[in-house]
Amino acid sequence: MIKRIVPFALLGATIFGLASCGPKDGFKKTPNGLEYRIVKDVPGDKKPALGDIVELHIITKVGDSELFSTYKMNNNQPVSFPLMQSSFKGDMPEGVMMMTVGDSAVFHVSLDSIKKTGAQILPFMKDKKFVEYDVVLVGVKSQKEAQAEQQTKAAEQKGVDDKILQDFFAKNNIKPEKTASGLYFVVTKQGAGAPPKPGQEVTVNYTGKSLEGKAFDSNLDPQFGHVKPLSFVVGQGQVIPGWDEGVSLLPKGSKATLYIPSTLAYGTNGQNPNLPANGILMFDVEILDIKAAPPASAAAQQAPPAVQ
Repeated sequence: MIKRIVPFALLGATIFGLASCGPKDGFKKTPNGLEYRIVKDVPGDKKPALGDIVELHIITKVGDSELFSTYKMNNNQPVSFPLMQSSFKGDMPEGVMMMTVGDSAVFHVSLDSIKKTGAQILPFMKDKKFVEYDVVLVGVKSQKEAQAEQQTKAAEQKGVDDKILQDFFAKNNIKPEKTASGLYFVVTKQGAGAPPKPGQEVTVNYTGKSLEGKAFDSNLDPQFGHVKPLSFVVGQGQVIPGWDEGVSLLPKGSKATLYIPSTLAYGTNGQNPNLPANGILMFDVEILDIKAAPPASAAAQQAPPAVQ
């Protein structure tokens, strides 16, 4: 639950796991084999290019059955991700690059092409021909524009989150410590020795809750299905930033509560109804062990952190 997730992963199951029947009337085909039909053509000259950040509303269908929808499964919010070169010709990104903001279109992506990538094909796909995507291009930004916008929104949200937390602490008579990033924490048991350094592996027990006290994940509660300690390498982006910072303050044996603003958690993306966009998170953590990272993790220090 605390791992960072690339937004495009939300679409992964539908891109590689869903298929539809034969093509519909009114479709054209690109030289690369992508079948498409423009539903709404809005005048404009700015089309997405590879590397741009696109915002899409998308519905994935099998025949007339709706299997994925940003309108219903993503809190009615479009998904946002970098437009990358596909591993095969005729994939959906080719169609998106034909659109301008406000356009809507339907794309049929060949299931045979997907099979050739080595993607696992489920039994019900055996006689299917294509995956269907109903797409609306909501927005497009360059990487630079997207980063600037994200920084502005994060700065604004940081102030909002801090006010919510200050009110929460006052109401509940909590006197936490605060870091420069905006993370708050209360140490309930002081451990011994040095806190973990970047590149070291920590093992923890944890319970995550909303400020209202509702648990959304825990490795101590059987209802969440993973009753075992969690290990990760500090400073490698394997967890949300608030965790990386919070555990780096705590020696072995420590127990603490971390109050993590949304800008150090899942930000505007959220994860599910229990972890909404701009959600402030509260974690009770216990540092069970600190040790050198295993070789594979140590080698991963050279890799860039995961993108939220």
